[in-house]
Amino acid sequence: MRRRPSGPPAWLPALRLTERRWWTVALAGSLLITAFGIGLLYVDDSNNQAAIRNLTTQNESLTGRTQILQDQLKTTQTNLTATLGQLAQTKADLEHPHLTIWNSPQTLKGPTWYLAGGIPDTFTYHLKATSTGPMSVSILTLQQWASAIQCVDPNGGTVNYCMHHSGVVLSWLSVTSVNYDFHLAEGCADYLAVFTSASSITVTPDVSVTYNPATSTTGSCS
Repeated sequence: MRRRPSGPPAWLPALRLTERRWWTVALAGSLLITAFGIGLLYVDDSNNQAAIRNLTTQNESLTGRTQILQDQLKTTQTNLTATLGQLAQTKADLEHPHLTIWNSPQTLKGPTWYLAGGIPDTFTYHLKATSTGPMSVSILTLQQWASAIQCVDPNGGTVNYCMHHSGVVLSWLSVTSVNYDFHLAEGCADYLAVFTSASSITVTPDVSVTYNPATSTTGSCS
């Protein structure tokens, strides 16, 4: 007679239980390792984000400082340009000083009166004046002045006529204002300006000169 196969050995359930335990332990270990890795990744990512935020803050700070420096540089350049302009103007003023030489009101009391003044050489002569009535203004050479005096004294002519009809360089007859820049004296010491009137008037001059010597003789001196 054959025997029926006997049931599984008694140690088999224990083996299977042991296998399940080991599998559980392995799974738990895997999960623990995975969780640890995720934790490390999270910490590392947090550190990276903190570093990025720090770099961003530093960059913003540097950008702000750069803008401040650019603004300061722009202001400095503007100030430098203004200073250079002032220096250029000062240099020009020193090279060509401007001086007022006659600005006091004067009275002409009729056709026998005159006002006269020499025009300095090496200067531009700025002839400017107004009057309360008609006046005549002429620029003469010294020779023309001598001729005008000759017209008045021996011949009995009036000052108001002779000063403007005995030879002139320039004349403004019967006017109430004059404004002219005369350059011929910049290289010649041979000129004067004369004011006369047929009636009693007050002349208000604003005559000035600018130092501007010519490189060669000018006008009647050339």
